[in-house]
Amino acid sequence: MNTVLIVDDDPVLQMALTRRLQAQDFEVITAASGQEALDVLRARPVDVVVSDVIMPGMDGFEFCHRLRSSPEGEMVPFIFLSSLGELNNRVQGHLIGADDYLVKPFSAHELMAKVKGAIARSQRLHNALERMVEQTTACPAPLPLTPAEERVFWEVVQGYTNKQIGEHLFLSPRTVQTHLSNMLTKLSLENRSQIVRFAFEQGYRMPERSGTGT
Repeated sequence: MNTVLIVDDDPVLQMALTRRLQAQDFEVITAASGQEALDVLRARPVDVVVSDVIMPGMDGFEFCHRLRSSPEGEMVPFIFLSSLGELNNRVQGHLIGADDYLVKPFSAHELMAKVKGAIARSQRLHNALERMVEQTTACPAPLPLTPAEERVFWEVVQGYTNKQIGEHLFLSPRTVQTHLSNMLTKLSLENRSQIVRFAFEQGYRMPERSGTGT
């Protein structure tokens, strides 16, 4: 169940929004000022914030600014719901960090759509970031090659010819070609250039060579 924080000093509006959101299966938390909302958010996360601008003490603009300045609040979807409908007010709200700005009087259906849309965008961003982290930290599967084939594999990735590989690994050209053919078959590749691209696209890194001494 997604959680919505309503920040407004009008108890009647708070109650009306709460009923609307609960009817759509949202959990609702309320606060009557920006400071109270910050206190709530320090205690628990929410999925979206819907806030008025004109409130006693800390107004909505200052609340949004402080929320966006905190690590726990910089990515929370934020929607202003205010009677201040002038263009400069809406622009200010977006510049401070709001994702959307709805002017009172408003359509309840539009507000529900904006809340659901903000949560969906946030989830897509979260999923994309998770995929990026997984791609960055994931280790590729072990190469399905014999130790000798793997040594030839890394020589190919570095761009050496069969003759050079044979000299480096003390192998005959025929043996190098046999290992190369086996690699192409096992990796379902067709040529040397595909081996190089395969290594980089799959995230393989050449193992460090330990010194053998003299």
